[in-house]
Amino acid sequence: MNKYEVLYIISSDADEQTREAIIKKFADIVTANGGTVDTLDKIGMKKFAYPIKDRQEGFYVLMNFTSNPDIPLEMEKQMRITEFFVRKMFIRKD
Repeated sequence: MNKYEVLYIISSDADEQTREAIIKKFADIVTANGGTVDTLDKIGMKKFAYPIKDRQEGFYVLMNFTSNPDIPLEMEKQMRITEFFVRKMFIRKD
C-alpha cells in the first residue's frame, strides 16, 4: 500500500449537491477497493491565476489516501469522463 495525495478542481458550474456527489464518488472509489481516505480537505472556491477552459474560478479539493498503485490510475480514468473536472494532480508520497 502506498500513500497518495490528489488535488482536483471542480468547475464553478457545478452546484453544491453535484460537488458533494463528486467528492463522495472519488472517496468511495478508494474505500471500495481496500484503501483508506486519510484526510479530505474541501478548500473551497478559488480564483485561477489565468482562465482554464474559459473558467475564472473553481472548487478545490485535497485528498490524502492510502491504496494499491492501481487505484490512482482508476481514479484518473474516472476523472477524465466525469463532467465537471477542470484539473487534477496525483502525487505519490514517500
